[in-house]
Amino acid sequence: MESELKLRRSLLYVPGNMPSMLQNVSIFDADAVQLDLEDAVPLAEKDAARILVRKFLDGYTKRRQEVFVRINGLDTSYAEDDLREILPARPDGIRLPKADTPEVVEHLDTLLTEFEESHNVPLGHFKIIPSIETAYAVLHVFDVARASDRIVALAFGAEDYTASMEIQRTKGGEELFTARNHVLWAAKASGVQAIDSIFADVDDVEGLRRETELVKKLGFIGKSLVNPRQIEIVHDIFRPQQDEIDYALEVMEAISRARELGTGVISLRGRMVDAPVVKRAARMLKTAVSMGLVAEDAVDLSDEMIHGVL
Repeated sequence: MESELKLRRSLLYVPGNMPSMLQNVSIFDADAVQLDLEDAVPLAEKDAARILVRKFLDGYTKRRQEVFVRINGLDTSYAEDDLREILPARPDGIRLPKADTPEVVEHLDTLLTEFEESHNVPLGHFKIIPSIETAYAVLHVFDVARASDRIVALAFGAEDYTASMEIQRTKGGEELFTARNHVLWAAKASGVQAIDSIFADVDDVEGLRRETELVKKLGFIGKSLVNPRQIEIVHDIFRPQQDEIDYALEVMEAISRARELGTGVISLRGRMVDAPVVKRAARMLKTAVSMGLVAEDAVDLSDEMIHGVL
């Protein structure tokens, strides 16, 4: 599993059959783009879309963001053609739809390994983001999360999930609470990131803001998006606020004093600072550093400081 902190606040879908959007990928400010060969592409355009995506990737060598390709499901006749066409162009990874079981992920892992070995690509180059988008997948999500070392995140797909449950998705999202938490538990327990579902109504800015604030509180670190106009709002919400940064810096300063005193706890503002508090503060500061909000040399975020180990 990936141990480094990687910003994936926004994963923007770009239909693989739309040259006008593909040519604008480099100007989108998303942390990652997901070139879509699955749901966004009609059956009659599958062949043309994968060729367009391949040509785009061949030309997009100086990439500003991570590039994933959402292939068709491995249970379709399109998936292996998708991989055969796009892997030579070296996307950063594959968004795997309908990842209902660990066996599906293991199958993709095998296909990626075979390609890497036969094309002199470093083993493990291609990452995997499984999509958890059915009731069955939710029940098996922990096993899915641990099915491959290539997995860097789990992505929740609310539209397909509600269809599998035979219910309607609402703006309030009460019907998604349990499934979201299952995805989060599996991601956190497995040491990978959790990405929330799309918010389909691109004109409902306040609805997007409310949902993003909710999933951030739950523990998601990003969302899949369907429109570039959603990027700024999502980034704003997932950006650490200045008061959070200031408090986290105080926590790290306090634990530094504690380490000098030979203890692992210390009082700050009348509250105890111990290992869980330090870990949360350090995690948030690492995010702030990666966003350029805190200078890298402004705080000691070494394992020795965070965990008190030599």
